[in-house]
Amino acid sequence: MSGAASVLPVVIITAALVIRTAIDELCKPGSARRQWAFAADRRAVAGGATAAAATVLIGWNQAGPAALAWALIVGALTAQLVHQGTHRP
Repeated sequence: MSGAASVLPVVIITAALVIRTAIDELCKPGSARRQWAFAADRRAVAGGATAAAATVLIGWNQAGPAALAWALIVGALTAQLVHQGTHRP
């Protein structure tokens, strides 16, 4: 699979997440701040960075530089999950 073709799903996933955030913000003002609060949570960011690093290390041989794009998505989604798990009522 070429580098450009393997990055296309990452672009689509990122666009879907941004669109979802925008629609939620239009329906419920302030929801975007809550959805992206994981970016200020040190524990969540550390978990996301660890997952991203593992993705690059494991995926570099097969995907090459496209592994970096996948690592960003994996890291962000992992950070969001870690944040949700530690901040539930």
